[in-house]
Amino acid sequence: MTQPTLIRREGAHLRTALGLAKRSVPVLPLRAGKVPFGNCPACRDNTCGGRPNMKTPGPCDCPRPCHAWAAATTDPEVITGPAWAALWKQAAAVAYHPGGIGLTVVDLDHADAVAWARRTLPDTRTVPTTRGEHWIYRGAMQSANAVRPGVDIKSTMVYARWLGPGTGTMTALPDTVRDLIVKEPSPVQPASRAVTVPVPVGGGECPHRVPAYLERGIAMAEQRITQATSGVHAAVYRVFLAVLSAHGRCGCLTDTHMTRLFAAAQAKGESPRHCTDAWTNALTRLGL
Repeated sequence: MTQPTLIRREGAHLRTALGLAKRSVPVLPLRAGKVPFGNCPACRDNTCGGRPNMKTPGPCDCPRPCHAWAAATTDPEVITGPAWAALWKQAAAVAYHPGGIGLTVVDLDHADAVAWARRTLPDTRTVPTTRGEHWIYRGAMQSANAVRPGVDIKSTMVYARWLGPGTGTMTALPDTVRDLIVKEPSPVQPASRAVTVPVPVGGGECPHRVPAYLERGIAMAEQRITQATSGVHAAVYRVFLAVLSAHGRCGCLTDTHMTRLFAAAQAKGESPRHCTDAWTNALTRLGL
């Protein structure tokens, strides 16, 4: 069967998918209920390594679109091929993988969420949905659901429904959106004695074997804190987490480095208590 004949037979969703794929947007069909088609027998019962919900990174090797975002493709031979052909007859919508093309969708599920976005987020391209709007930013990030009432973040390792190109100029992903997925450190009850914060095995030699690597990293961390223009509370935690992720296990951090980071945070208005909470929370998250 020729591709044009198949397209005529399967209708608008397939035409939309092929048009997006031609623009390098990875796509897949959705069935009724806005969900992917179920697993084929070969992929059932998590036989694909922690799937079918695709919380594990990596490509989907199944020829059918069983694994949601990981099955999304730009290959017209796959999209019109025999493994997908029967599904286009049942498809209720087309989805795409935003993170696969370096985009983030802020999914606003109701009018109150849209009103919050208009007050809080920078203008960007918007797409109307059934109950709210999609705000699309240039830049990828971790995805998360329910970051606040009626707001989901759809980027890496998720799919989003294609509802049209939208209107407006797409802008760069702001820290305001990135901060939505940063969990605030748990409050610490006041103590009667001074709080000391551990530095993971300080005084060692950085294994990256670049003499200025650590100093450059600390200087950049100080700069990121100093230049934070919004969400400073979350920005401090995020910087602490990044520093500990890079150097917390290699034995090169010292009390002097930690003091420099705390000083930068306090210069932005953070209290010593919050600095301690953010550092401790980052240590705990990384298991240090």
